[in-house]
Amino acid sequence: MQVFGRVQGVGFRYYTKKKAIECNVNGFVQNKADGSVYLEASGDEIDLETFVDWCRQGPTWARVLKTSVSELPTKDWNGFEIR
Repeated sequence: MQVFGRVQGVGFRYYTKKKAIECNVNGFVQNKADGSVYLEASGDEIDLETFVDWCRQGPTWARVLKTSVSELPTKDWNGFEIR
């Protein structure tokens, strides 16, 4: 998933990790040079839906303008990390 808008410098990665842990989702989140945030996540379908829905809004200080979601081959992530 890639998230575009005002998503860097507003705690997006920190709150994404917090939400991922709440949703029992594994993977990672990282800032990209173009100002977007990129993340990969795996988990149960309902947990992923809840997590992706949250990412489309982001934390209070963020302003998500657009998201791009792609399915990737499942990876066996251990926890959720900020890169």
